[in-house]
Amino acid sequence: MISAVRTLALDYGERRIGVAISDPTGMIAQPLETISAHAGGRDALERIAELVKQHEVAEIVVGLPVHMNGRSGPEVERVRAFGGRVRARTGVDVSYLDERWTSLEAERALDASGVPRKKQKGKVDPIAAAILLRTWLELRRK
Repeated sequence: MISAVRTLALDYGERRIGVAISDPTGMIAQPLETISAHAGGRDALERIAELVKQHEVAEIVVGLPVHMNGRSGPEVERVRAFGGRVRARTGVDVSYLDERWTSLEAERALDASGVPRKKQKGKVDPIAAAILLRTWLELRRK
């Protein structure tokens, strides 16, 4: 019997954290929710820990906001620090993946589905996390 492994993806932002989760087979990524970030405070970490326990998450991937030229800026260090806090709180290994274009792709998906821009706030983040997770899962299958 193959053991089920769920992966949680986090699209970290200073205001909101988009969350997505894989199915137990690691084949499908789906948006889960948006968490209020407040600079990665305790409430956000507690909610992430709850999700890890509730969904029996075995690994976490966090999007890195790398610049278009491939360079890292101060944002990358903030995200890595956040990832360290997530790992310390949950005990689950945290990996990182370049998240360039995920938010733009999420906005385009919402536009295509007819969601007005004014109503997209808070909906983009979990979709961006799902796009990040989909990429992560595809890379792991190769």
